[in-house]
Amino acid sequence: MMSFLRLIDITVGYQKDNTVLKNFNLSVEKGTFLSLLGPSGCGKTTTLRLIAGFLEPLAGKVIVNEIDYTNLPPHKRKMGIVFQNYALFPHMNVFENVAFGLKMRKIEKNEIQRRVKQAITMVGLQGLENRFPSQLSGGQQQRVGIARAIVIQPDLLLMDEPLSNLDANLRLEMRNEIKRIQRELKITTIYVTHDQSEAIALSDQVAVMNEGKIQQFGTPQEIYFNPKNRFVAKFMGFQEIASGVVKEIFQNHALVTVEDKVMQTRYTADLSVGERVVLVTRPRKIKIQREDGQNAFCASVLSELFQGENLAVVVSFQDKQFVVEMYEQRELPEAEKIFLHVSADDLIALKEA
Repeated sequence: MMSFLRLIDITVGYQKDNTVLKNFNLSVEKGTFLSLLGPSGCGKTTTLRLIAGFLEPLAGKVIVNEIDYTNLPPHKRKMGIVFQNYALFPHMNVFENVAFGLKMRKIEKNEIQRRVKQAITMVGLQGLENRFPSQLSGGQQQRVGIARAIVIQPDLLLMDEPLSNLDANLRLEMRNEIKRIQRELKITTIYVTHDQSEAIALSDQVAVMNEGKIQQFGTPQEIYFNPKNRFVAKFMGFQEIASGVVKEIFQNHALVTVEDKVMQTRYTADLSVGERVVLVTRPRKIKIQREDGQNAFCASVLSELFQGENLAVVVSFQDKQFVVEMYEQRELPEAEKIFLHVSADDLIALKEA
């Protein structure tokens, strides 16, 4: 199957000697919801601006549905864009804001009425057609932005951190709405975010980016459970708890020597015997015990922080400090030696380099 969107050997820079993307490639199937996920400055918004036509590449091609979009201006690209700051026209009411793109395309008046009504209904703004942006809440304004983007029936829906200005409860509500609308329309969507939970919840595919490169591309489940390198692991909430050397490899597990102990681990990228690795896991997968055992580290308690449903215990092992989430309330005096138990399936060995 041919990909619906292809970025081929793209190089983008704001100056010739300062490239943001270099030899960048990306393929997206029709109807897919793809999140570009990463920290500030990783290149995800640059990628979105390139697809939208706001940036011209220094090299490479942008192909949409087998049509070369590389040099096509933004207004000739059939793309709906939802911005972080809503970008609504303050002097236009809801209906006029949603209808704007159709009027620019000189769509017949009756068709505008039909499509705007349909879009407003889809985003749940019936009865608010005559209100101005200043009379709407942040969530309502973002719904107008979404309606304005989908009413033109775009080939691609581009969303640039559309929920970052909303409070936590409203973000969750709008996240569900975006997923519902995208599934209903089956529209190919590129979504930029730095929020891991947002990307995991919304996406069919996730591209984790850093320094202008895709560090890992896969399903939310693959990204969440099987990080391929240290950057992805850290960004997705894993903690590095130890360093060691690979002693033996079998199936998808590895034995790793950590000081005077041999730990059984999983691995998600190719490893070799004798290779230096770091061991990562999630804070809630570590069990604190007073006795030693298989797959256990002897560590020291540094501090505790009450978090309501759990206790965040800061511990140290080797030269690393990290957090253990403890869900049972019990005293752990500072500097006390404890043992951290992690099952083999919850402990992942990743290349140190």
